[in-house]
Amino acid sequence: MRAAIIGIGAIAQVHARALGGIEGVTLVAASCRSAEKGQAFAQAFNCTWYDDTAKMLRREKPDFVTIATPSGAHLDAVGAAARRGVHVICEKPLEISLKRIDRMIAVAQKAGITLGAIFPQRFNPLVQVVHEAAQLGRFGALAVAVSCVPWWRDDAYYGPGRWQGTLALDGGGALINQAIHGVDALQWIVGATMPTLAAGENPVESVMALTAIRSHDVQRLEVEDTCVAILRFKNGTLGQLLAATSLYPGQLRRFLFGGRDGTVELLEEQLTAWRFRTETADDAAVRSRYGGLSPSSGGAADPLAILDVYHQHNFQDFINAISSGQTPLLDGREGRKAVAIVAACYQSARTGKAARLQEVL
Repeated sequence: MRAAIIGIGAIAQVHARALGGIEGVTLVAASCRSAEKGQAFAQAFNCTWYDDTAKMLRREKPDFVTIATPSGAHLDAVGAAARRGVHVICEKPLEISLKRIDRMIAVAQKAGITLGAIFPQRFNPLVQVVHEAAQLGRFGALAVAVSCVPWWRDDAYYGPGRWQGTLALDGGGALINQAIHGVDALQWIVGATMPTLAAGENPVESVMALTAIRSHDVQRLEVEDTCVAILRFKNGTLGQLLAATSLYPGQLRRFLFGGRDGTVELLEEQLTAWRFRTETADDAAVRSRYGGLSPSSGGAADPLAILDVYHQHNFQDFINAISSGQTPLLDGREGRKAVAIVAACYQSARTGKAARLQEVL
């Protein structure tokens, strides 16, 4: 398959490396407006640089594109691909508002192309074994689900000329940009305990959130660097979110899931607790396999200190889906769920009241 990348920012390098690890896929081109970035990228990854996305799509005729533009430009990139009948897999978040995501989904459906979302943690084997435990009901009635992202970004990250930290292109701050991986993993795992959920239905009922700017220039930063939120899931599970780029020097991401029959805790790539009332023959092996120190900081202080392999698995699932005419694990509706939770958190923070997801636009 011929692949192309729209947008040559930092994450495009991760996309290129991940695509390079997939048999039968060739990265043929990438587009961005900066000649300096484009030429350097083309040389590094042996592809062609274009300063015009429409020209790239017309000349290269890729089978699919990955989108690595700023978040608030994803809709335009999907539209460009859809006009050429090219399948699209889009970096998180799908877009900065639910209205824009719904337009993306509609555009893709009308063009008959597949729209995929990127949430690499869904392809993390450690997260997957927790998801399987939730599906099997091993927690009993799940009581608590926690995602903690105690990260740090320096002032230069939000500096002049950067799209990060702007409402127009970032759509928010630490919650929608950094912690949205945790938001998606949380709803995916809790959702696995709710077999009656309809396809595309969000497992979260309501949220209550507070946001603040605590460690950066409040005159320059348009969005939060700190957010805490409480979630009520439709099955009664209570959730907690911490999203921060305000905690120097940055700590590893944490997850906690627990109920009457068991508790699991993750520290990035390390399993720190795996205890169930009823042990199985596989539990000791799970503890042994994932109990070592995390090999990655997961982007706690450096946005690119992440493992490419989960992007690779995310892309492989998407490629398998478009090859077979099936729906990828992470299609547009799945990618929308985390943004819906984020949007509810922002609404709650603005109003000082709990926000019900079904009422958030």
